[in-house]
Amino acid sequence: MILQAEGAVARLVDRQAGGLVDDQSLAVDEQYAVAMHVKRLATPCPFAPEPAAMRRVTLFIAASIAVPAQAQVCAGAAASMASDGRVYGHLPYGDAAPSELVPAPAGFALNACLVRRDMIPDLERLLAAAQGDPAVMGQLRGLSCHRSIIRQASVFCRDHPDASADPDATRAISVAPPGHSEHSTGYAIDFAVRPANGCPDAEACMAATPAARWLVANAPRFGFELSFPGGNRQNVKWEPWHWRWVGTSAAAPGAARARFLFAKARDQFPADPAVDRVVTIPSITPITYVTVPPWVAPKPPKKRRR
Repeated sequence: MILQAEGAVARLVDRQAGGLVDDQSLAVDEQYAVAMHVKRLATPCPFAPEPAAMRRVTLFIAASIAVPAQAQVCAGAAASMASDGRVYGHLPYGDAAPSELVPAPAGFALNACLVRRDMIPDLERLLAAAQGDPAVMGQLRGLSCHRSIIRQASVFCRDHPDASADPDATRAISVAPPGHSEHSTGYAIDFAVRPANGCPDAEACMAATPAARWLVANAPRFGFELSFPGGNRQNVKWEPWHWRWVGTSAAAPGAARARFLFAKARDQFPADPAVDRVVTIPSITPITYVTVPPWVAPKPPKKRRR
């Protein structure tokens, strides 16, 4: 079979006024689309292309295999990229298309806050439930919502007080590199609690608030799960404020797309608390059934005649 790469790229990328958008409604450029979807470009071609076209495809595949993938981070520095696209442990995410983003409910955001349109119904229900529950003892607000890849770069690359010989690796413990943040999908929200009452929204302080405890107990009912719990295997700093939306069920409107984007994260680095949490059984004792024929009493021996 011959790979028809150019045709496959054309099917994956939709040219819109705001830029290029792939089939998951994420803003990309053609080079990104080819690099990130290379496995999906392997489509059978019913005819053999011209020799020159065949050489272009062969060179592209050879180059992608021979050269280790790298991601640009800060000040022109490059970081190695794992085979699954992870950089410093963070999985890759594209930028949500502007047409998919809408303002968060009025009064929720502390700053400008755009989220995916599909999330709005569940977010409104969550905020209404929190507002009507005296156990919250405050008001849930949105500190950070969608962040474009460009905005994420400015957040990631600012000076870090604990910068070491590898400042980018130090930053990545608490901030995702550009192109690898859940915020760029439009499905993630950093919650804050107001009034703050002296709490700077840092990890332990935030987690100890009644509102944060309410989120842990109730957010999954509204389709939200905690992406980075304490001690997570992704080695990302505990973020009790960072919740991603995946819908209350796979059948909820828009949930299938969100769950597709977060499928690898949910499988390899489970949220806690999570929506539709997967329960792993450590071991199973096999049961063997043996068919035994019915017991038949032996016949008494016959007496011999003398």
